[in-house]
Amino acid sequence: MSSNSYDIPNPDDMVNNPPHYNTGNIECIDAIEAAMSEQAFEGYLKGNVLKYIWRYEKKGGTQDLEKAKWYLVKLLEIAKVNEFFSITEEDKLGM
Repeated sequence: MSSNSYDIPNPDDMVNNPPHYNTGNIECIDAIEAAMSEQAFEGYLKGNVLKYIWRYEKKGGTQDLEKAKWYLVKLLEIAKVNEFFSITEEDKLGM
């Protein structure tokens, strides 16, 4: 069994799998990403990181920090993919 808490969705997990953000098999975050340009979606992720860090002491406590972390991890995943393809494209062009 993996030690990564993100491997198996927990239906009671209000950070990684909040039930109020799912409709059928579609998660709200996936619909938002599909509706936005890549640049707009990255801005959305950055804004949510800032929002949850900003308010954690007065509203959501550590759960808000976990939410900020979730959005930051998602942003990091996208940035790594973009960086990889940027480097790959530069290699193709002989840069």
